[in-house]
Amino acid sequence: MNSAELLVKCLENEGVKYIFGLPGEENAWLLMALEQSTIRFILCRHEQGAAFMANLYGRLTGNPGVCLSTLGPGATNLITGIADANMDRVPLVAIIAQADSHRLHKEGHQNIDLVSLFKHITKRSCTIFHPDSIPEITRKAFKTAREEKPGACLIELPCDIASMHAESRLKPLRAENPGRPLPDRDLIKKAATHIMASNNPIIIAGNGVIREEAYRELRIFAEKTGIGVTSTFMAKGAVSKCSEQNLFTIGLEAEDYECMAIKEADLVIAAGYDFVEYSPKKWNPDGNDSHKKIIHIDYLPAETDECYMPNIEVTGDISEAFRILTSIISNSETHFDLSFQHETRKKIIKDLESHKSINQKGLISPQKIILEISKAMSDKDILISDVGAHKLWIARYFHTENPRTCFIPNGFCPMGFALPGAVGAKIACPDKKIIAVCGDGGFLMNMQEMETASRIGANIVVMVWEDGEFGLIKWKQDNLFGHHTDLHFNNPDFADLARAFGWYGKRITDSAAISEELYKAFNCGKPALISIPVDYRENMKLSEHLRDISKTN
Repeated sequence: MNSAELLVKCLENEGVKYIFGLPGEENAWLLMALEQSTIRFILCRHEQGAAFMANLYGRLTGNPGVCLSTLGPGATNLITGIADANMDRVPLVAIIAQADSHRLHKEGHQNIDLVSLFKHITKRSCTIFHPDSIPEITRKAFKTAREEKPGACLIELPCDIASMHAESRLKPLRAENPGRPLPDRDLIKKAATHIMASNNPIIIAGNGVIREEAYRELRIFAEKTGIGVTSTFMAKGAVSKCSEQNLFTIGLEAEDYECMAIKEADLVIAAGYDFVEYSPKKWNPDGNDSHKKIIHIDYLPAETDECYMPNIEVTGDISEAFRILTSIISNSETHFDLSFQHETRKKIIKDLESHKSINQKGLISPQKIILEISKAMSDKDILISDVGAHKLWIARYFHTENPRTCFIPNGFCPMGFALPGAVGAKIACPDKKIIAVCGDGGFLMNMQEMETASRIGANIVVMVWEDGEFGLIKWKQDNLFGHHTDLHFNNPDFADLARAFGWYGKRITDSAAISEELYKAFNCGKPALISIPVDYRENMKLSEHLRDISKTN
């Protein structure tokens, strides 16, 4: 066997079932080896799309998604998708081809130092220089990608090494992943003492609660104690939307009801909380001078920040920490006053339902669109948001029963994420409805993957919110300066575009038709696109509403 074949055996050993990527001259040996393997190679139309597909596959399965490129421009096209995986804490392994190893030290055609380039956006980047190192390099890449906090790893395979003979004695290393360290019981008891002594505690649930499968124990803790939970964008579903303890989602730039509830609290339990999503300065601006106590519960110690100085840090298995806390506190007498949280939940629900009975024609409000999407989806189906103004509306108005059913990239926040991400999600979960919600700006950044979806039979639904502008930037400029720069662009006829790719396509201008068209789209037997002209006049109305919330409280 050659080195490429050995690498593929190692990938099979790691449980890899799909690789998303593009071909090139320098990765030809690897592609030939994949042809003889159990791994399915998903041919994509752009490397960024391939990285986003692998990214969503990794988010859903918990196993590293794998993407593949050739050298030079093929590899650099992966950058945005890899950076997103790394910052959003997604396990991903990228395999890139490279020029022959004997010319890497000098200038040459398409030859740049890719390992150095990727070093700052991965957890580990490494070149294979000899077949003997392939089992170790592969095992380390997958182990590192999975370890907390998960992220991206890069393996570079020069063309001449790929074709080199590999000894038959070389075999994949045993694919075992370490267990989770148990948290310190004495620290948990101290944390419990602080919680029981507080008057108005609250929980901020972050992405780590979902990654570490700790949401079940969090739900039990919240139910037994009555303490409210607000989730970050990437922790949606940590608590059921129907739970009386669910205070919905925190993360908007302006102060919302949830932020007011945190400000009222005298103690914050931050579980799996990650600064990349929402800075602690937003909810604890006084930092060291704050009278608010913070209990940090996470797999790793807290990041240092002047606005996040925990009184107690409980590190290790988050599930176990909540199990012990529940046992202690639920069997003890507490005197919490959670009335402000109860009123907060009532206000949020009233706000969520304000557009429920309104029918609209022409421009349709974000709230109404999201309400119709929610009605069309089961509790186990999956919504994937792109980045743009719609992302903030989804964060505020789309709520879930289960984790991993709403994906909002909120660390690196790249536009163009949702369409290819939806393809990766459909491959990971073929029996679920998958909808990607995009702005017209972000959708056109990776629309080439419509062909991929059609070719491989990934029957996703894409909904494009049309406004003919970069709406989020307009919203922010209007808030900051009172006006905006020229952000207008022209769009194609999206329904015609969909049909050109062999998709079902429909444009909707009546909110009463959304439900029926979503049903048709999900059941048409092929990928589908629905475009809707969105009424983004609601953006500034929301800004005013948020200012009123801040003033009132």
